[in-house]
Amino acid sequence: MKANGPIPPFFESTRDGQLCIGGKAAGDWMGEGDAPMFAYARPVIEEKIAQFRADMPERLRLHYAVKANPYRPLLDFMASRVDGFDLASRGELSRVEGIDLPLSMAGPGKSDADLHAAILAGVTIHLESEGEADRALAVAEQVGMTPKLAVRVNPPFALKGAGMKMGGLSSQFGVDAERVPALVTSLIERGADWQGYHLYAGSQSLSADAIVESQRESLKLVVEITNATGEMPSEVNLGGGFGIPYFPGDEPLDTKVVGEALENEFNTLSDDFAKTRLMLELGRWLVGEAGVYLTRVIDRNVSHGRTYLVTDGGLQHMLAASGNFGQLLRRNYPVANATRFAAEATEEASVVGRLCTPLDLLADEIMLPKTEVGDVIAIFCAGAYGLTASPNGFLSQPMAGEALTD
Repeated sequence: MKANGPIPPFFESTRDGQLCIGGKAAGDWMGEGDAPMFAYARPVIEEKIAQFRADMPERLRLHYAVKANPYRPLLDFMASRVDGFDLASRGELSRVEGIDLPLSMAGPGKSDADLHAAILAGVTIHLESEGEADRALAVAEQVGMTPKLAVRVNPPFALKGAGMKMGGLSSQFGVDAERVPALVTSLIERGADWQGYHLYAGSQSLSADAIVESQRESLKLVVEITNATGEMPSEVNLGGGFGIPYFPGDEPLDTKVVGEALENEFNTLSDDFAKTRLMLELGRWLVGEAGVYLTRVIDRNVSHGRTYLVTDGGLQHMLAASGNFGQLLRRNYPVANATRFAAEATEEASVVGRLCTPLDLLADEIMLPKTEVGDVIAIFCAGAYGLTASPNGFLSQPMAGEALTD
């Protein structure tokens, strides 16, 4: 038997013992036939946003990282609750069309078409290199507009214990800190509407101490660069990095500790930074625990004494649960039998998808109630980097549905 990840504390069972999502039994969200789907619980997202507002400094702005989950009903829901959206492509820009919020775009390899679309839409472009700066200015000249440009800084430190480190090493992300002052001076001299800085040292951290240290070092670096340029930034994006508990032994991030420390750091800034917009961009932490991937058992197969529950879903919808999205050692996501959510676990089984590859393993040797064909399996923490982060076209299996629940 292998351990199961912790089920988020936001979900309960119905009177007859099924998993309840948005006031309905999990199975009631699914259609007939091959109908895996993602259900995103709005109350969970609202609770996370309320926690952020309560724990973080009042002046800190909250941006949503669209790459975490670009489902349009979810974006519409978020639009009235956050202070901006952060984008990674012109495709994501098209997904937020008609939403009136401050927008920024980051990521290496922005094409001229990406830059063109961003400049026309008034998006703040986070430049990843001097070459990208040259191309952005050239595109802006072609369309006769002044571009809103910020510089993404590749910091000389990483977020300790992060699931994915984004600083402190050679990287395609951002401009090395020592080259930033010259680039900022050049942007201003060439007539850009220079906005400020973007720093991102790592992601998926559950350590408050590590995040506090990273934010402290980020603000210190911004002050050093500001002193070198003599130019005050209009905004500073401190990235994100807030993690959620996925695996056995994980504990939730203590955001109160993070918020108190960040308030202290803000108080050390000189009055010159009083008008600087300070922000965090969060994706996974806001929506990850709100999402549940639901897939139905279509077969039981016993091989050499091991039970396999074969579902109509798989890694084509939920790649991360298979361990093939950034895990060094595969560990189980939180998984449950949604049909028998309140029942006692009595059998060991592995949950697999229907793809022709042994990689399609959604849960490995976990304890579940006796599970029958027709039961619904729930994979939790599926609200971020789920459907759009998975190889949907693999083997041309049916696409999963999505729903934003009450």
